[in-house]
Amino acid sequence: MPTTPRFDFDTHDGTGTLRLEGDWGVHTLNAVEPSLKALETDGLTRLEADLSNVGRFDTAAAFLLDRLACRAGLESVTITHGSESMKALVAQAQALRPGPEEEAEPKQTFGLVDLLERTGRSTMRFINEGLDMLAFLGDTLTSMLMAILRPARMRWTALVSVMEDSGLDAVPIVGFLSFFVGMVIAFIGATTLSEFGATIFTVELVGIAVLREFGVILTAVILAGRTNSAFTAQIGAMRMYQEVDAMQTLGLDPMDVLVVPRAFAMLIMTPVLTLVAVLFGIGGGGFVSWVALDINPTVFFNRLQDTVPLQHFWVGMSKAPVFGMVVALIGCRQGLQVGGSVQSLGRSTTKSVVQALFSIIVIDALFAVFYMELDI
Repeated sequence: MPTTPRFDFDTHDGTGTLRLEGDWGVHTLNAVEPSLKALETDGLTRLEADLSNVGRFDTAAAFLLDRLACRAGLESVTITHGSESMKALVAQAQALRPGPEEEAEPKQTFGLVDLLERTGRSTMRFINEGLDMLAFLGDTLTSMLMAILRPARMRWTALVSVMEDSGLDAVPIVGFLSFFVGMVIAFIGATTLSEFGATIFTVELVGIAVLREFGVILTAVILAGRTNSAFTAQIGAMRMYQEVDAMQTLGLDPMDVLVVPRAFAMLIMTPVLTLVAVLFGIGGGGFVSWVALDINPTVFFNRLQDTVPLQHFWVGMSKAPVFGMVVALIGCRQGLQVGGSVQSLGRSTTKSVVQALFSIIVIDALFAVFYMELDI
């Protein structure tokens, strides 16, 4: 059997047949690659490769055959008379083709038809993304329910670790920013209400704003930028290094190992962080009221207790688990969609943060309409 690679190519009824001989490896392909690129593949409906006389056959040769199929506009190349390992290499090369989102964007034009086409394409992507997100939500809720019914499935060590990373370690930044946001709200209230001689109502402004909206929103935004991106990067790196595939080979479900602990951790820690944000936000407002408005802290907190209903606190806290679940779902889903390249990881991380921020604002608006209709 010759070691130098060579091939014969013929077509019949739209089927192209390659008969390969010799050793097809990364060190010998330079002898045949120009000839393969020069083959006429227009009009082919099927491409077959006969590997019965091939000695060595590695990944580089598999990619070369797959690129030939790509140039012919075919989904795959059919291997005949080849070993199972050869077929597996070709199948792997086909699986690593760039997806539609990774292919080069066509040059944009700016006619009316092109505008409508881009609008329709973007709309369909948005709808498909929403449907995929709902499907992932269903899978996650099912896995979480199974973990509740069968606690032995829960990865308790991973749950505690994620609670520490995403919750406990986020307390300083949540408290720090909430304190200054409370100060800003108090300054704005004092400046505006002083024109009407009603600076004492700064207490109600700070209390309602922080309890109902700013505490939970600020917590969710911090988690979207900090924890959401971390989830995507962690799981995406595992996808890049094929650790998720190794889990599946060992019979482990990535939903149980990677997604469920993060979802439970966010459900538990987001209300806790929201409570921290509320306390620090009110503390910042009370500090400004004391320094700038001469409202004694005792008077501030007594008036807050007397004039601000407790329902505002529960309205804010009711949003926290929903926002925590949104952050966990989007971060984990985008991480599981990472491909084999660093560019894919960066793209998924950016998309994850943007989707989380967008979803938080939209869901908060829906909550506002819902509570307004209930007169809460």
